[in-house]
Amino acid sequence: MIRVTAFCFLLLAAVLGFLYIDSRPVWAPFAPPTVLAIEEGQIQTHASLKLPQANKSALARPQLDWLPDTAAASVHAASLIALNDGSIRAFWFAGSREGAPDVVINSAVYNPKSAVWSSPTVVMDRVLAERGLSRYVAKLGNPVPSRSADGRLQLFFVTVSIGGWAGSSISTITSEDEGVTWSRPHRLISSPFINLSTLVKSPAIQFSDGRLGLPAYHEWIGRFGQFLRIEADRVIDMRRMSSGRGAIQPILLIDDAEHAKAYFRQARSGNQPRQIPVSQTQNAGQTWETIGDLEISNPNSAITTLALPNGMRLMVFNNLEAGRYRLVLAMSDAAASNASHQWKVVQVLEDDEALPSEQRREFSYPYLIRGDGNDAHLVYTWDRKKIRHIHFGSAWLNYLQGQIPDQQKEGQP
Repeated sequence: MIRVTAFCFLLLAAVLGFLYIDSRPVWAPFAPPTVLAIEEGQIQTHASLKLPQANKSALARPQLDWLPDTAAASVHAASLIALNDGSIRAFWFAGSREGAPDVVINSAVYNPKSAVWSSPTVVMDRVLAERGLSRYVAKLGNPVPSRSADGRLQLFFVTVSIGGWAGSSISTITSEDEGVTWSRPHRLISSPFINLSTLVKSPAIQFSDGRLGLPAYHEWIGRFGQFLRIEADRVIDMRRMSSGRGAIQPILLIDDAEHAKAYFRQARSGNQPRQIPVSQTQNAGQTWETIGDLEISNPNSAITTLALPNGMRLMVFNNLEAGRYRLVLAMSDAAASNASHQWKVVQVLEDDEALPSEQRREFSYPYLIRGDGNDAHLVYTWDRKKIRHIHFGSAWLNYLQGQIPDQQKEGQP
């Protein structure tokens, strides 16, 4: 009876939400690839840019470091965004434990030239959120930065006023000075009735009209992906990306103006496959259809993806059916990124498999972005005690890409 009542309640909320998000602007295509100036007068897009082959002995290895220590017992859910001056700003939450009242959202800036992080600052805490939102806030989580069409930074984050993470909603703040100061928080309204159980984890994408497409997910009754169309601090449309109770935390790879794929963290129960669910859109996110799984192990843990300028795709994930004690980097080209056998593990980033089970650490919640030029930056949770940062130079990524044919010939995984 409780389930039936809850279902009817959710159905009514969905209907009211649909009526609320009316008179919507025309749906725009995805924004085209960023254009890069390569040499004097020469312009190439991401799809056509070619990286030179490199010799391993001459390569600079990836740079490993940590986000600044805040003395918090637990840290998690780091994210990144490139700033206008070429530096990288990170966000993460820290406190005595996940979901504790003392959790705050921190930020720091990385200078790629000096390879140094700035001192951390607090962007948001529970008290600031309560004052700004004029409502009780029990806990904070999952900061996700983006950049709006007018150039401002926009940070989305999760707030919970009642219950656990399934009772979440998304709030947002903006900055006109690259994250030094922030506006008063504003709550996104995805449903005018209850507005519960909408969470965010993955970066937004740009539409050609300047609006944002924000991958989100729902965890109350069902567990499924949602695609929010955002205008400033307002949800103007919401589309379902998956069904059932087994696919959350979608992350997008854009193929062209109309086509994209969403890869999900699987949250399945029972004996269902521990793999990576995939959905696709052929009309810039207006509708989504599930197209099966990547037959790659996923232990109910977040994944991250990134498109490189030369058409290669990166994916960082735990390639296990249970546990989060191994984290790997895989590559595929754009044309074959939905074929499981075309995703090749090119580097093991962390691996505690040799340790006794009680000594294995957690490596989770990876987040990738492109840096200056063709570099890539990765952050992830390291045993809930630190946030690891890895800076991959373009030459190293190109070297890893060059290893894929050799692995295929030798039959390596």
